[in-house]
Amino acid sequence: MEKCIIIGAGAAGCFAALACAEKYPNAKIEILEKTQQPLAKVRISGGGRCNVTHACFDPEALCNHYPRGNKELLGPFHRFGPTDTIEWFKKRGVELKMERDGRMFPITDRSETIINCFLDEIKKRGIELKLGEKIDCIPDADAVILATGSSRQGYELAKEAGHTIVTPVPSLFSFNVPSSPLLHLSGVAAPDATVWLEGGSRKERGPVLITHWGFSGPPILKLSAWEARFLQEKEYRATCLIEWGEELPKRLRRAKPESRFQIEGKTTYKKEFVTCGGIELKEVNFKTMESRIRPGLFFAGEILNIDGVTGGFNFQNAWTTGWIAGNSV
Repeated sequence: MEKCIIIGAGAAGCFAALACAEKYPNAKIEILEKTQQPLAKVRISGGGRCNVTHACFDPEALCNHYPRGNKELLGPFHRFGPTDTIEWFKKRGVELKMERDGRMFPITDRSETIINCFLDEIKKRGIELKLGEKIDCIPDADAVILATGSSRQGYELAKEAGHTIVTPVPSLFSFNVPSSPLLHLSGVAAPDATVWLEGGSRKERGPVLITHWGFSGPPILKLSAWEARFLQEKEYRATCLIEWGEELPKRLRRAKPESRFQIEGKTTYKKEFVTCGGIELKEVNFKTMESRIRPGLFFAGEILNIDGVTGGFNFQNAWTTGWIAGNSV
């Protein structure tokens, strides 16, 4: 393998490039990025702290956090999972810490730590990072890795190669409930509530945060991921039911909250949007991340029809699929 081109300088693309460079130190490796800012989503993840992965070390348990892609990721997670991620960063001088809910961050609490680690490694390995690159077709190389996230450009390139694109819709968002009688309690949280949608198929439990537009918090975001298709079909208008739990803050208890609320839209969660949809998974060999349609074309990250709930799971998908693609070219 003499030349590998990676399209997309996000988490999956950069990780794939580094994995490729480590296995093929003499190969010419280029990362092409259409914007001027590599690793943009890494920068804003976790409120600027970068939620690198999750301390869920059993592959089968880990798969349960992916509404789409859970079956396909089982084998890949046995090969490169959170333990490997932690070790990978540790070898490069970046220590991770675990928080009580299992989320893992750099001990510096700064996403810049992760970005600098990648950029230093890219430079050290002699990988050429080209920014502001417009790509109209799949370039000529021994191998090409598409790691363009939810970019329309990546979907178009995959379609031109013969791939099916499962229609992308948003995932991981909070609920707009303008008719909620609790809007004046913005900032108050119910520590142990259970949430589900009328006509839906899933319940989630955890701290529900009241916002000035409706509801947020881990169970709301998880529910938005699992019910992403259902909510899109309902045009983000559905009935949300909440069992508030016993230990409520005084202000919320005095409000005597009802359990039924009318969702009338969505709000993206701190720009950390995730997309449900992408390349049809049956068209990808998950042992190598290579296209089953076009030899020499590989995929990594969110361009695939894979998405996880909040908590570091989407980055773990990027590291895992990126590592496999980079090692398989």
